[in-house]
Amino acid sequence: MITTRLTRRVAAALMASTLLAGTASAQTVNFWYHFDNADNPMSDLVAKFEAENPGITINAENIPWNSYYDQLYTSLAAGTAPDAALVKLNALPRLLEMEALEPLDARLDAWEGTAEIQDNLLNLTAAADGGHYYLPVQYVVLYLYYRTDMFAELGLTPPETCEQFRDAALALTRDTNGDGQTDVYGFGFRGGKGGHDHWASLVLSREGVGFGPGELTSAAGVEGTQFVVDLFRTDKVFPPSAPNDGFQEIIGAFKNGTTAMTIHHIGSSADMVATLGDKVSAVPVPECGGGRWTSFGDESTAIFSSAQDKDAAWKWISFLSSPENNAAFNVATGQLPVTKTDSANWDLHAARFVEATVNSLPFATLLPNVSETADFANTVWPVAMQRALIGEISAEAMNAEIDSLYNK
Repeated sequence: MITTRLTRRVAAALMASTLLAGTASAQTVNFWYHFDNADNPMSDLVAKFEAENPGITINAENIPWNSYYDQLYTSLAAGTAPDAALVKLNALPRLLEMEALEPLDARLDAWEGTAEIQDNLLNLTAAADGGHYYLPVQYVVLYLYYRTDMFAELGLTPPETCEQFRDAALALTRDTNGDGQTDVYGFGFRGGKGGHDHWASLVLSREGVGFGPGELTSAAGVEGTQFVVDLFRTDKVFPPSAPNDGFQEIIGAFKNGTTAMTIHHIGSSADMVATLGDKVSAVPVPECGGGRWTSFGDESTAIFSSAQDKDAAWKWISFLSSPENNAAFNVATGQLPVTKTDSANWDLHAARFVEATVNSLPFATLLPNVSETADFANTVWPVAMQRALIGEISAEAMNAEIDSLYNK
C-alpha cells in the first residue's frame, strides 16, 4: 500500500515537473538581432523585460550582419528559426513567400502602444496587401543638409521648392578667393552608387512619376531627370567630380566648404556637428513638380509563424517598441526611436536634425520592393546617371533604361 502511494506520488511529481518544464520551454523567446556597436544594451533590456514579465525568458542572440539573412533564411527552411528577429523591409516579400511571418494586425489593434508609433511608420512597413507583419523599432529618413553660415552670408533661406533650390544653388556657386575658379558649389550630388536617392528626390516627387509603365518616360518624368542634368551641365552647381562622387566625397565636400547643400540622413549629423557646430542644419527635401519624395530607411521586428509562444514573442517585440525601451535600443544603433514620447525627449542627435527627420516622415517612401531594385541601385541607375551627366545619353534615354528594367 505504502509502495503504491509512493509510486503514485513519484509519478505525480514527475508529471508536474514535466508540465513545468514544458511551460518554461514555451515561455522562452529566441530572438535574433545584429548589433556591431560595442555599447550593446540588449542584456540590460532583456533583464528589464524579464523582471517585468516573470516566467518569460529571452534568449537574445547577436548574429553577425554579413551572414544575418543567410542564417535567417536557412533556419526558416530547416525549421530551426528563432521566434522573433530584427528584419528589414526588403526581406518582406521573400518572408511572406515562405509563409514565415505571423500577422500582427489584431495585436496592433489591441495594443495601446500603437498610438505611440510615429505617424506613417506603420503605413510604410505594411505589406503590399495592407497587412502588418512588422513592428517598427528604428528608422532614418533622408533630408537636405545646408550650410547655415553660407546661407546667412548671402541672405538666403532654406529652399522649399525645386525652383528655390536651383536659385539657392546658383547663388551659392562662387569663386570666393578671386582666382577666377569656382571653389564653392551649390549642391553636392552623389552621382556614384547610392546616389539614386538624390535623383529620386528631384524626380519621383513629380506628379504621376514613379516606376510604373511609362511613368518615367512621361513628359514629367523626363523633365525631372533633365532638371538634374541641367543643374550639372548648364548651371554647373555640382562639383565637376559629381558623376563619380560617393558618400565619402559628398560628406567631405560639405564639411570642408566645397559644397553648400547635400542630401543624407541623421546618421551623419554627429560627424557634421563635430566639424561644423552650428554652421550646419537640415530641412526636408524641396517640393518638386507637385510633391515631395524622400527615402525611408527601416528596421523592424517580426514574429515567425513557427514561434512556440507567439504571445510571449509579442510581449517582447512590443516592449522594444515602447517608450524608454526604444530609446535605449536606438542609443546603440544611432538611428531614431519610433515612439513619439522618445522622439520628443531625444537628445542623442541635435534637435534640428530630429525635427527635419520627423517633418519628412509624412512623404517618406521606399523604392519598389522587387528584385529589379537591386539592379537599379547597383548598376542601372549609376551607369545611366553618369552617362547622362557627361552627355553620352539624354535624360529621356536614361529614364527609358530604368523604365525597361521595371516594366519588361
